[in-house]
Amino acid sequence: MSKLSIRDLDLRGKRVLLRVDFNVPAEERNGEIVITDDTRLQESLPTINYLREHGARTILMAHFGRPKGKPVEKYSLRPVGVALHNLLHHSVAFSHDCIGADAEAIVKDMKDGDVTLLENVRFYAGEEANDPMFAQSLAQLGDGIYVNDAFGAAHRAHASTAGITKFVRQAAMGFLMEKELKYLHEELAQPAKPFLVIMGGSKVSDKIGVIKALMEKADTFLICGAMANTFFKAEGIPVGASRVEGDKLDLARELLGLAKQKGVKLVLPVDVLETAEISPGAATHMTGRLSPNNGVRDGWQAVDLGPASIKLFQDEIAKAKTILWNGPPGIFEISDFAAGTTAVAEAMASADAVTIIGGGDSVTAVKQARLAEKMTFISTGGGASLELIEGKELPGVAALTEK
Repeated sequence: MSKLSIRDLDLRGKRVLLRVDFNVPAEERNGEIVITDDTRLQESLPTINYLREHGARTILMAHFGRPKGKPVEKYSLRPVGVALHNLLHHSVAFSHDCIGADAEAIVKDMKDGDVTLLENVRFYAGEEANDPMFAQSLAQLGDGIYVNDAFGAAHRAHASTAGITKFVRQAAMGFLMEKELKYLHEELAQPAKPFLVIMGGSKVSDKIGVIKALMEKADTFLICGAMANTFFKAEGIPVGASRVEGDKLDLARELLGLAKQKGVKLVLPVDVLETAEISPGAATHMTGRLSPNNGVRDGWQAVDLGPASIKLFQDEIAKAKTILWNGPPGIFEISDFAAGTTAVAEAMASADAVTIIGGGDSVTAVKQARLAEKMTFISTGGGASLELIEGKELPGVAALTEK
């Protein structure tokens, strides 16, 4: 994409507005917000360090959680600022507001190489409404230079991702944005063959656009996770109490037909692990080979791949030269149901292929398996990743300055 890059900017002495994705997983412990996965903070470091090294005065904008347009203490970015300080090994000033007198006073005193984090932009309704006045108020804090490195929010036409570009001279992409576009757009435009797509997660309806788009390029699909249940039911295989989209059976049949029409191999699990209760230590049972006469028991749920399915998936992964994985095949958060997810991660780590983790829970699964460094690329975006792969225009990218 011929968009302006951070490399193209004259930065020294300039106040640069940098939109980052700091919407990190966190939980409350003993009354404090604790970050449980700092991947997005880590991925922002190359861009922040580049700005510091080139003498910019970096003003960070981000959102955290869903405060719905008003200040909510548990969604304050202050704990994120502390975590960023520890990663940067450099002080990070914090503004208790993202616009107005407080923010203006802090950025006015910045010196070359300084970093300031503004409070959650979603504390204002104008952020998600893409209100021009709010966008202009943000823009006034900088010197006409804006960098977007928040790929995970690039599919949102919000004030800090799209609207702000109307009030700055230059709007460029940061290193993370550049990397995401390289792997999810350029690399998948002409993937090395065979191209394998592993698609899991809960709903087939959430990924219909992505599946149809990838049918034009993929050689093989491995369908897994709860979305496989909808395909099972469409083929008359009993699913017990498993999560299933009962109103999407025709959609599943359509996708099976489309794969056949395009010569794409669409693979479903051939056996699953079932349980009567989704909890650690619950009783489990392997179904054996699935068929209309043998499926998940009444009242039980499919929660992971069975051994034959794991072997089938491993064999397909070993043949591929490009692999895109989005969505785990089991409820991997519970170790009893994690074998399939771990096996997929391990097989990808061993594959002689370009391996792309397309955001969401798959990222958590790869990290849980301690195999993140073995993957070619791990996306920080969830919905943004899927929309880009589907071929949709991302507002946060479209708004950037053309070269």
